[in-house]
Amino acid sequence: MSVKLSKRLSSKKKKPPKDNAQTEILQKLGLEAYNTTPLDPASILDISTWTLEDKAPLELKDLPNAFLRRLWLLSQDARSPCCKPRHDIPNNDNKSPEEKLNGCEGEGLCAINSLDLVTSVFMSANSFLQQEMTVRMVQCQFAVPLVLPKIDPVEPSHFLLWPLRSVLSQWRPHSLDTNKGVQQGNLASTSMPMVSCVKLGRCSVSKSQVLNHVLNGLKSHRQIFVHRGMDGGQLPRRLSNGLVEIGWYLPCGDIDKDIFPVPVVISNLRGDASTHEKCLKLLCQASSAVVVFCGDLREKEKQLLLSCKNMASKLILIDLTDAEMKEKSTVGFVDQNLKELMELPEESVLPGSNLTEEEVADKLSKILKGLLPDRLKFVTLEAAAKLALEIGLSVDEGPVCKKVMATVDEMLKGLDEGSAEFRMKQLPLQGPFWSKLAELDKEESKQRKEGKEIDPQLQKEKKDIMVQLSSYKMTPAMKIFTDALFTKDKIERTYFLTWLKLRLHLMLIEKQKSSQESFAMLQTEKTGGMSEHLEELEHGDCNSVADSDSFCSVSTTDEKTEEQPELQASEKHSSDEEISHQISDDQSCHVDSGENGTLRCKGKHLDQPDCTSAPPDLTSLAVEHFLREMGLIFELTHISPGSGSQNVLGLPSLATDLLLYGVPLELMDGDASNIPMCWLGCVFAELKRRLPQDQLRTRVLTNLGAYHARNAEVFSALFGVKFSESKGRLCKGVYMVALCVPDDLKEEMECDFLFIIDVEGLCSVSVDNTKNVWTHDNEMATFATGLSDVLLQNISPHSDEFETTFTVTVNALLRTKEHGSLPICQLLAQDEGLNSKLQTSQLSRISEMLQTESEYSENADNQNVKTTVCTTCVKGPWSNMSVFELVDTQYSKAVLKLKENLFEGLKSCAAKSTASGLPEFMAHLCSVWDAVKSESFSIGLKDTDIALAFSLLCTEYSRWEGSFLENMESWLRRASMKICATKAKALDAAVENDLLDELKNEAQEEVKSEINKMESKVNTYLMEDDLLKMDTKLFRAILMSNMVKLQNQMLEEIVQKLKAITENHCSLTQLNKFESLLEEQQEFKLLALVETSKSTKILLKDSELEEEFEDVWSKTFSNFNFRPSETDDITAAVTDTLRQNLISRGFQKHMKKLDTIGQNQTSGFQVYDEHFGYRSRLKHMFEDNNRQQRLEAQQTASKIIDEYNHFVADKCSIPADFTCSYIVELLENIEKSLNEKSMDIRSAFEVDLKLYICNAACQDFQKLHDRFSKDRQLLTLISASKSKYLAEFIYYFRKRDQCQRMAQAFTSMVIKPTVLDYINGPLGMHIAEEIKDKAIQYQSPQAFHQSLLEELIKEDHFESFVEYLLTYDDFRLRKIQETVVAHLSESTSLGKWKQQRLGEIVGKVASAVSQITEDTNGPLSDTKPLLERMCLILERDADVDVTRDSLNGPLFSITTEWDRFVKCLMELLATLRLDLVQEFSQNVDITELLNCVPVQPHDCLFKRVKGCDKQCPLCRAPCEEEELGHEIHKTLLHRPKSMLPYDSHSLPSSNIKDPQEISMTCKDLHSLHPNWSNSYDDPNSQKGSNYWRYVLARFNKRFAEEFNQEPAIIPEEWRKITQEEALDSLKEVFPKGEGC
Repeated sequence: MSVKLSKRLSSKKKKPPKDNAQTEILQKLGLEAYNTTPLDPASILDISTWTLEDKAPLELKDLPNAFLRRLWLLSQDARSPCCKPRHDIPNNDNKSPEEKLNGCEGEGLCAINSLDLVTSVFMSANSFLQQEMTVRMVQCQFAVPLVLPKIDPVEPSHFLLWPLRSVLSQWRPHSLDTNKGVQQGNLASTSMPMVSCVKLGRCSVSKSQVLNHVLNGLKSHRQIFVHRGMDGGQLPRRLSNGLVEIGWYLPCGDIDKDIFPVPVVISNLRGDASTHEKCLKLLCQASSAVVVFCGDLREKEKQLLLSCKNMASKLILIDLTDAEMKEKSTVGFVDQNLKELMELPEESVLPGSNLTEEEVADKLSKILKGLLPDRLKFVTLEAAAKLALEIGLSVDEGPVCKKVMATVDEMLKGLDEGSAEFRMKQLPLQGPFWSKLAELDKEESKQRKEGKEIDPQLQKEKKDIMVQLSSYKMTPAMKIFTDALFTKDKIERTYFLTWLKLRLHLMLIEKQKSSQESFAMLQTEKTGGMSEHLEELEHGDCNSVADSDSFCSVSTTDEKTEEQPELQASEKHSSDEEISHQISDDQSCHVDSGENGTLRCKGKHLDQPDCTSAPPDLTSLAVEHFLREMGLIFELTHISPGSGSQNVLGLPSLATDLLLYGVPLELMDGDASNIPMCWLGCVFAELKRRLPQDQLRTRVLTNLGAYHARNAEVFSALFGVKFSESKGRLCKGVYMVALCVPDDLKEEMECDFLFIIDVEGLCSVSVDNTKNVWTHDNEMATFATGLSDVLLQNISPHSDEFETTFTVTVNALLRTKEHGSLPICQLLAQDEGLNSKLQTSQLSRISEMLQTESEYSENADNQNVKTTVCTTCVKGPWSNMSVFELVDTQYSKAVLKLKENLFEGLKSCAAKSTASGLPEFMAHLCSVWDAVKSESFSIGLKDTDIALAFSLLCTEYSRWEGSFLENMESWLRRASMKICATKAKALDAAVENDLLDELKNEAQEEVKSEINKMESKVNTYLMEDDLLKMDTKLFRAILMSNMVKLQNQMLEEIVQKLKAITENHCSLTQLNKFESLLEEQQEFKLLALVETSKSTKILLKDSELEEEFEDVWSKTFSNFNFRPSETDDITAAVTDTLRQNLISRGFQKHMKKLDTIGQNQTSGFQVYDEHFGYRSRLKHMFEDNNRQQRLEAQQTASKIIDEYNHFVADKCSIPADFTCSYIVELLENIEKSLNEKSMDIRSAFEVDLKLYICNAACQDFQKLHDRFSKDRQLLTLISASKSKYLAEFIYYFRKRDQCQRMAQAFTSMVIKPTVLDYINGPLGMHIAEEIKDKAIQYQSPQAFHQSLLEELIKEDHFESFVEYLLTYDDFRLRKIQETVVAHLSESTSLGKWKQQRLGEIVGKVASAVSQITEDTNGPLSDTKPLLERMCLILERDADVDVTRDSLNGPLFSITTEWDRFVKCLMELLATLRLDLVQEFSQNVDITELLNCVPVQPHDCLFKRVKGCDKQCPLCRAPCEEEELGHEIHKTLLHRPKSMLPYDSHSLPSSNIKDPQEISMTCKDLHSLHPNWSNSYDDPNSQKGSNYWRYVLARFNKRFAEEFNQEPAIIPEEWRKITQEEALDSLKEVFPKGEGC
């Protein structure tokens, strides 16, 4: 498992399978080769050990590796068959239908069923890898395979028992007595009810999902069994039909939350049971109950169901037949005869066709609860394996496995008498002699160190021990053990070691169980019964137990003795007093129900240490004890030469084999605190012999933590290696495995092998010499730390042990630092509690301080190596002993992060020191051990106080350092303010450098002053501390190294920050200048664009604005002054680029010409004869002395030079610094131009032309580079921000344009109508008043009537008289309109009046805007409220109605700057005024003018002169009464009869003979119409009659024709009336003063 060699641990080769669908799946997954040579645990090295990320699989062949890698990370996605899609694949025409299915939450594609993936990997793995996978699948709460189908359908299925033997867990059944604690055991051999679930026919519900609900409850989302609702679960199974999976339910002891009261195992047969009859038979016979999910049954399935009833102990049927199918089916499940034939009770039949999966699960759970725990038999999986053989299935535990089990049983004979007795008889070398030898050896080393002579008594004691050891003979157990390991069958050896480890563990569990029962009985006797003191116990305390995580594997009494051994009378080392003391510590434990459904002992979890457990068994056995004895046997051969047999001499080779295959090598016996040096030397010599001599570089990674910190399990999670898990203190010692570093990491880590060292049993009780446990722990920790390159400090969550572990760890670090180089430290915290955080913080601080001292003790070449102490929190499960506990969701990521930190530490070692070879490693090991033995440290191995004192010193130093950093930060702020105060002066290089030098000097003095203060505090502290002043030199050196480092770092950091602040200030100043210039240019452009948009009314496009911005951008860059470069010549870069070009062209012979680059060119490019070939010159010699040829070449060169000039101009116009790509592009252009022109020229022409142009480019581009060099970062920032500036430019234009358009809209839609309303509103009244004042006829209705009559007679138009007589009102109105038009035609004052009104309203608008602006500024999100407010002010002040309907909608609800809007509005208002003034000053069409007037002037005049509406009912003459509200109407001038058309009130004119009758039409008016009065008292009066007599006489015939009547008889005197007489008669009728 540690070193992957070419030869694998694999089973006997199998025959290759036949080609079928199953084989196709294996081929697609890339597993076909493993059918003959299965995968073994060493494969994990390639798959998981060196992986730092969980890469998504890209194709099917990546899925097996992804499954194993994720499984080792305990990821819930391990079974996912999703592949990340390759986006570069053009199509998927060649894919299978399954591969074309989509899934995996839209992130990938599922191309295989999840069960097929799991099954294929199990099929391709050997038993040992299957065992590893099974353990981890159980930790992930996945169902594990029990029966594996064969690839060849002809072969029987395979029963997997061996993988299940390593599945250990714990539980608390409800029937368990509280005093007995938690039960734990191997799930393969533990008796429990087994419920098997099979399917017959097609079912509508998912059987696996139902089982998930049964095992987890309806609210849980744990997916134990894969079902169709999962990724890949919906795809058809092609390999896993016939697979039997099992999952467990283990109660935690909470009656309210537990689903079942006892442990239950549930098996699940995949596929239709009718096609897997052997598996069905096995499950029926081996199970406590069989649950059959029945779909649509046929006759064959019915008979199979009947056979199940005969075989199964208990049968439960779930009817899932579709209702419609039941009616059509002739053999339905619910057929009454069938039910009677099955003879099942009613509770054993569950109708589920109309139920959901959750409802089916709920009912099934209730049925099973009713059967548990008494009505179902308890079975074991071991018994099921035997039945499988009888039925015809194959079982994985073959003859080799059985042989190994027998060998182990033979070897462990006598262990049932007690482990102490067994160790004394079978493993005697680990007894008191070995411990005594260690003590004597250490005393000798101390005497040698002190320069004393060796005490003869010590030599005598050592000699006596040697004499007694010389009589040693290998015991039967060790003979069996070594013989079993010497076997050539590697499979047998692996089986042997695995089974021996498992057997010892199971025996330990049994011992603990009986020990706890005995201890509980004894405890009851001592306390007089718990029931008598229940009330007292409820207030008790359980102080001996500390908080633990949820996966504590063995019950403990306290945290020093986590594992509890058996208590037997035969073991006399445990006295009654010790037990009584233990009981007194534990009897205050109170058991209650915890929040998470587990039992707690005063708040403790079910899996935490149990207060009622027995004392620890310090003599428990593990495989490591036998391996230790094997090493001591070989060590004895060197103590007593000649005592070893051939087998004994071969033990180092055997140990090397084991080391290469992942079995840890014990470097130090932690119980005796001794090292078998000869044994280790021979093992490493053998290892060196086997490995290539050029691959012996090594690095050491050590895990240092207390015994309960699960060190072995941490390394197992990180690298897949298997150390001894010291659950308590089974195997105290220092162990090592070797990992071969892969090629891709060898260069980075500079090593070939990684030695992983695990310290087990630290700070636990020693088996041999408990009084020296503190010394042994210090020796072990110091030895392991001294060997390390990288040290992982594993911090346990057990707070009670912190002080002890902390002291040992810090002492080890201090001693290692004193002895040699300190390892790079990393920290692992197993939880995020307060205690862990405090421990982590303290250890991290100490490690960093010690590493600093170590770094500054190295050579100056390595002082630039910076090491950082990284802390990673990984929350278990390190040993998931409880199936019902979930793995932390961040566990996988945390493990990968921890591994990444460790690898980074190893890479830092490569930069810090050279890796040692195997001989150097062994020499270093001897050196460290010699120092430990002789206590060559200023801090003694028994010292307990220095570590805590140093920790307090580190804490105090941290506080001083914090104060120092605060003071320097404060100084830096002041310096920053000083730099910023220079403002624009910072752009002056001289000012900038002077200020920077001044601040550097100040910083140096400030840092020195602060460090002196710290040094004074350090000296004072060391002198005052009684413990530290004993070794002031050591601790002062540590602190001074840290202060020197702090001083140097702070000076370097401050100088860098000062430079950065200065540069940032300069850049910021430059940026502000640039932005100011850009803003100025933009403002000019925006004003022009807005004016253009305003005048053209055309909305500019973004593309047009981008073109405008480019113009602004170019002008800004051309006008901006970048800081000039100091010294940065581009000639070398140009020369190198040209050199590469010439080499690529094969012109190496011209390289000497490159020396001329950079020189001034005094003349242009000249063409010489040498530029042409000899033949070409000879050919043209007699023509014109080569003149034409040279002219063409010169023209070509001139053209290329012109192109170069354009190229330079283009590049210089771009705001970008010079790059070598310019020269590359330039040279390519030259080559392209020369290729286009066919000339017989030599390479010298091309080279000289390139030299000439590159020389010119050096000068031209140097200017460009000098311009941008110092402000390169600024240029990069500005260029990167160009899009932002462009967006702002477009935005500002759009906002201004929008503001302008909104102002225009407001002006045109609101302001202008309001202004015109204000002017035109009273205009009609004004015109009417002017007319009234000018024309007296409009003074009264009678005057107006008189004027009409006078006008009629003067016009002398018959048509007017008819209009007047027939349509009096219309006639009057027409006459008024003519008067108005005539008045407007002649009037000159109207324009002035309108301008006056215009000035008034504009002033009021401006006043309203001013009032709004007083309280408003800045941007507004919505201008509508302000505009509405302005309208209200206008309505109030101008007494005009303002139309606000147009303000509704999105047009005015925009964000704008009010000031800018007001500016635009006032400009538009001024423009509006000018336009209207100009309009008013021009001649206006009268009709158009009158159309704009809301109140027409003729209406006003007509209303004034209208008078009474009534007309004479006889002659239709209007009523002339002007008094308002009069009741009697009268008219002053009645009309003759012949002037009226015929009606009912008048006689035909032909009948009127009497002239008097003609004129006196209305003489009877009052009598006929009482509300009318006559005008004249004397009917013969001529008053007023002459007017109508004149008219009638004038138009008598025309009236007759008009009215279709006979002409009236007109007296002659009427004909004699003149026009003047008629007019005079009107004056007599109408009152004086009212005529015209």
